[in-house]
Amino acid sequence: MRRPEKKIVDQNVIHSILKETIICRIGLCDNNIPYVVPMNFAYHDNALYLHAARAGKKLDIIKANPHVCFEMEYKAEVSLASTSCGWSMKYYSIIGWGNASMITNSADKTEALNLLMEKYAGEKSLSYEDTILDKVAIIRVEITEMTGKRSGY
Repeated sequence: MRRPEKKIVDQNVIHSILKETIICRIGLCDNNIPYVVPMNFAYHDNALYLHAARAGKKLDIIKANPHVCFEMEYKAEVSLASTSCGWSMKYYSIIGWGNASMITNSADKTEALNLLMEKYAGEKSLSYEDTILDKVAIIRVEITEMTGKRSGY
């Protein structure tokens, strides 16, 4: 990190960002062509869980190249100043890397969906019909590296 004074070293802060942020952007690479997509996600035990349809470009890319980069920001806002060159941004952010795989087991899908529902709806330990589980894809990203940064806070 170019500005080490901005690095977030407190893992509790990083976990709070992972809990509170609502969108995660994943970066994929398809034959040297980058592809970035915003996604809903949940974090648990050093992994991201992403909800997706069972078919689509991101799944095709992951099958060919499971290496991903991810990014999220939290509490981003413009900081105004009296001159245009004095303006800046306040934010917390996380950038990380990992390896993606598909969850196919119904019990594991249910667990991942419960993590997502707890995050976005405050509900947990729900049940899902097999027809629903068959229609949904869950991507698990095992995190290999992750860094946090703050500016203005």
